[in-house]
Amino acid sequence: MALNVEKIRNDFPVLSRKVYDHPIAYFDNGATTQKPQQVIDTIRRYYEEDNASIHRGIHYLSEKSTETYEKARETVRKFLNASSTNEIVFTSGTTGSINAIAFSFGEQYVNKGDEVIISEMEHHANIVPWQMMCERKGAELKVIPFNEKGELILEEYEKLLSKKTRIVAITHISNTLGTINPVKEIIGMAHALKIPVLLDGAQAVQHENVDVQQLDADFYVFSGHKVYGPNGIGVLYGKEELLYEMPPYQGGGDMVDCVTFEKTTYNQLPFKFEAGTMNYIGAGGLATALDYITDLGIEDIREYEDSLLEYATGKLMSVPGIEIYGKAARKISILSFLINNIHPYDAGMVLDKLGIAVRTGTHCNQPVMDHFKITGTLRASLAFYNTKEEIDRLFEGLQRIIKMFG
Repeated sequence: MALNVEKIRNDFPVLSRKVYDHPIAYFDNGATTQKPQQVIDTIRRYYEEDNASIHRGIHYLSEKSTETYEKARETVRKFLNASSTNEIVFTSGTTGSINAIAFSFGEQYVNKGDEVIISEMEHHANIVPWQMMCERKGAELKVIPFNEKGELILEEYEKLLSKKTRIVAITHISNTLGTINPVKEIIGMAHALKIPVLLDGAQAVQHENVDVQQLDADFYVFSGHKVYGPNGIGVLYGKEELLYEMPPYQGGGDMVDCVTFEKTTYNQLPFKFEAGTMNYIGAGGLATALDYITDLGIEDIREYEDSLLEYATGKLMSVPGIEIYGKAARKISILSFLINNIHPYDAGMVLDKLGIAVRTGTHCNQPVMDHFKITGTLRASLAFYNTKEEIDRLFEGLQRIIKMFG
């Protein structure tokens, strides 16, 4: 069933506002998505009616709050098709999840001389934590290159895999190039050598169906704010047997079983990895966001966004002097591009005055920019509430910029 985009747009209050006397055209969804009224209402209702700390109280509000939090965990489990809620850990976001795994997995399994494999297209959040871990443990970071289309070179990946490899950490979908990586094949190649794989799903879960059991992913992470949910909440999925063996990343309340000055024992999964007062209200908002896109239908979302990508790509390619970076055969609705010798910040500022929000800069992807020998790009990342009319406005704005800068 086709999406009713007009109805969907009415669910997002911010899309009705104006910027510099122009209706806003929001094309920065890769950075963060806007929130539907349903998510906003959930968060407000939580604060107004059921706000209380989870897991610690026997009073009514605490029990209601705990119930909502654990229902949210089940919603995430179902959304990812994890086998148990023990495998769903709430975090602050993708960055928090990767840092937790890099530290905890590193402490348990990585030693001097071992190797970690990432790719050349990773977000900084899937580079720096592994660098820090490798420096701490005396391990070495290996990098899978990509070709000029923005596709990983699997022959080079195969060469990097060895008995020294302890983990592979790969983005499911690139936040700059839009590339959908062949993650099932990547996982299969690693598992042939009994090497676990982490997938960064920050740009994936909002665009296509993710089944962690079908993928056989060992770890899968994503952020609430990129999937139409609130900020400050994220998910770390991990296979139960791995999470069971890994030490906790942080200490504090609720992640403990028994505390004495001589020794502390830890709580069961998943609470072992949830130290302190968690963002229980964010978890409730995330569950509402996941229900929202599930009700719309992820396949219908993907089909509509693909049509937007095709339309926008055709428009951009019709303009002389525009270079698109990221031309993979399989990609999502992200377009990174440059216009002649016009600096992306200059172009972005002009578009902003026309009410058009795009991203400018490196997009936390400096190695990608280094690959193409550029300093940054404009990035238009499209969502299911965007329209072809908005893309027309972007196209007209780009033509205006070309005329302005000669």
